[in-house]
Amino acid sequence: MSSSVEPGAARPSLGQVLDFAWGRGAFTATEAMAGASLTRSTTIDAIDALVEIGVVRELPNARDAGEYSAGRPARRFELPADLGAVIAIDAGDTHLGVTVTDLARTPLARVRADLDPRHSVGRRRAVILQHLETALAQSGVPRERILALCAGVAAPVARDGSSPPHPDGFWERTNPGLAQVLSGWAPVVEIKNDAVLAAAAEGDLGEAVGCRDYIALIAGERFGAGAVVDGHILHGAHGGVGEMVLFDHVRGVDSAEGLGPALTRLAREVLDSGEALPDGALAGLARSRLSPDRVLALAAEGDPDAVRVVREAGAFLARVVAVLGSTYDPERVIVCGAIAEGIQPVLDATRDVLRPLLDLPAPTLLRSRLGADIVLAGAVSTALAGARSTGLPRLVAERLRG
Repeated sequence: MSSSVEPGAARPSLGQVLDFAWGRGAFTATEAMAGASLTRSTTIDAIDALVEIGVVRELPNARDAGEYSAGRPARRFELPADLGAVIAIDAGDTHLGVTVTDLARTPLARVRADLDPRHSVGRRRAVILQHLETALAQSGVPRERILALCAGVAAPVARDGSSPPHPDGFWERTNPGLAQVLSGWAPVVEIKNDAVLAAAAEGDLGEAVGCRDYIALIAGERFGAGAVVDGHILHGAHGGVGEMVLFDHVRGVDSAEGLGPALTRLAREVLDSGEALPDGALAGLARSRLSPDRVLALAAEGDPDAVRVVREAGAFLARVVAVLGSTYDPERVIVCGAIAEGIQPVLDATRDVLRPLLDLPAPTLLRSRLGADIVLAGAVSTALAGARSTGLPRLVAERLRG
């Protein structure tokens, strides 16, 4: 297909109209003119060029749509959500999630699988690619219409998508060269640390919308922090901002273990101390059945030993938040991940002891509402941003050349 519009001359105005149209739904030329800060003739020329190459769709006018009855009806347009799609991947240590969505964030396919942490780098890479192919096939989207891809991994990620070496090889295995393996899948391919993607999700959809300074604290099995300062997600030279090995050196925390293991450990300590009520609910829980969810449920029911565990977990979390508060000075700290659903009693206990640990004002502690799929949600947000900034303009340029 050839276009009557010269690509070089039209590109700036096309980009401005596309940026205005992104996520907006139906719009008129008058609305686009104001939103894109263009003259009326330039706006109409740009819209007509985008309609001609099939990037913008003209809709029935307001009168035909039953919304207008007098005067000259305005032409109406939209950027179709099915123009392209994005792929998001959450490749954790033991789990894999892949989703394909359209440009309006509507899921087109989802695939979930367990990952074996004993797999070699090559095997892990093959399994990820296999499930990626499955998700794309289920979505029905041709590969050439994938405008961006983002994958989250449980490792620091440098700007080139690689992860630095780890003493026991964990980071290299968790991120098995995904930047190279996935490089041909879309115009934009980004590999990100999982906590960075949690921060992106909270800023886009969650408790940090409109906030410029916050921490998204992944707190399940291990702590990981996505730090946003002055509206910018921090990465560092090797992508290591938010790596929690520093807690190995913090008295009273002593490791990067998350709230899940901490709750179980503290419950065992209460039982081992001999101070638990012999006929209490916690004591009646078999050691093999101790879990964070059960401890939190017993505390919610008022079991005094479980309440004590929650109080001690709050003091433990307060030390973690105090370090993050002193380092990054966030307005909010958002506890994220699957564990966030039942963590409110721990947050309440944390608030009781946090303030004296800080010279700066204490951050507001919040529970994430985005659940176990927060990393996948952040990967979708990041991929959509890549589609908007790069993937879609590249598609327009290719169609204009065609």
